[in-house]
Amino acid sequence: MTTHTKAMRPEDLTRLFVERANAGDADGLAALYEEDAVMAYPPGRHTVGREAIRALWEKVLAQGPHFAFEEPLPTLVSGDVALTSTPPKDGSGARAQVVRRQADGSWLRLLDQPEFAPPTA
Repeated sequence: MTTHTKAMRPEDLTRLFVERANAGDADGLAALYEEDAVMAYPPGRHTVGREAIRALWEKVLAQGPHFAFEEPLPTLVSGDVALTSTPPKDGSGARAQVVRRQADGSWLRLLDQPEFAPPTA
């Protein structure tokens, strides 16, 4: 079993995500999520649970995408829960995650909205 670096700040999750995605590490990506996490992907659907999220990323990463680092927006923290977000470089909406501090002080994603485009008027 591979040991992955843990996110010790909510903002670390974005950097770790990009590093692991570009390395083709679906197991490492899944390790960034809580066991019962919910990801709003693929568009219009929800993927529920770490194992389902791992399987989804395995399929996505098999296509060889490259992920660019996006500078996180300021994180909102309330106790052991935080909201992280990044604006996509192409300006097409936003990405947002609700993350939770774990017993060991690390942070994991609980809710992940990787793609959000506001409705057009």
